[in-house]
Amino acid sequence: MSWKRPDGRQPNQLRPVNFELNFTRFSAGSVLAQFGDTKVLCTASIEENVPRFLFGSGQGWLTAEYRMLPGSTQERQRRELLKLSGRTQEIQRLIGRSLRSCIDLKQLGERTITIDCDVLQADGGTRTTSITGGYVALGLAVNKLIKKGELTASPLQFPVAAISVGLIEGEAFLDLNYPEDFKADVDCNVVMTEKLDLIEVQGTAEENSFTRSQLNDILDLAEIGIKELVFLQKKALNLS
Repeated sequence: MSWKRPDGRQPNQLRPVNFELNFTRFSAGSVLAQFGDTKVLCTASIEENVPRFLFGSGQGWLTAEYRMLPGSTQERQRRELLKLSGRTQEIQRLIGRSLRSCIDLKQLGERTITIDCDVLQADGGTRTTSITGGYVALGLAVNKLIKKGELTASPLQFPVAAISVGLIEGEAFLDLNYPEDFKADVDCNVVMTEKLDLIEVQGTAEENSFTRSQLNDILDLAEIGIKELVFLQKKALNLS
């Protein structure tokens, strides 16, 4: 192994992960999700209505929003007020798709859950942290609906988590921080279910192409990370 990880981790090792539940007071579900130095506030809000295309269908909806806050990076991030960047739109759509995959929207009923992911501090993996923490916030919100008697059973079908894997000097590394993300020749974001079924794979070669064998290595490492993240999600939600 030629590349030495800046924080001394093994290639298959996650950064320290923590979920601080009920981080805010008024959201139906909130969690401060931390992957190393990356910190994302994930909140879930519930509205008793649905988009117009779902009126009268008996089906609910889940959507997501994502923002990098001004102090989240070394140089101040400008607030996106009138027009969202392509990156922001792509990430929040990914978060929404990922979390819709795990919920029975018919069972949710005609209500909308919005997952807001606000990056407080960025050190790589903000979108994967948002998805993983967003599931925890979603779980807290659903539990609140059940406790209030508005749902008789959880519409959540399985946990969903996401992790980054990159190729640096030809070798795969799990859960890249910013220096590694900057160094990587190939960067992948992988979203999986608890059963390790794939929801989405985003893979980009920055300079060099990569082989099918290297893609297999990437997915093998992703599975290791997803197993651990799902365990931590379920522990946070008292499901384990």
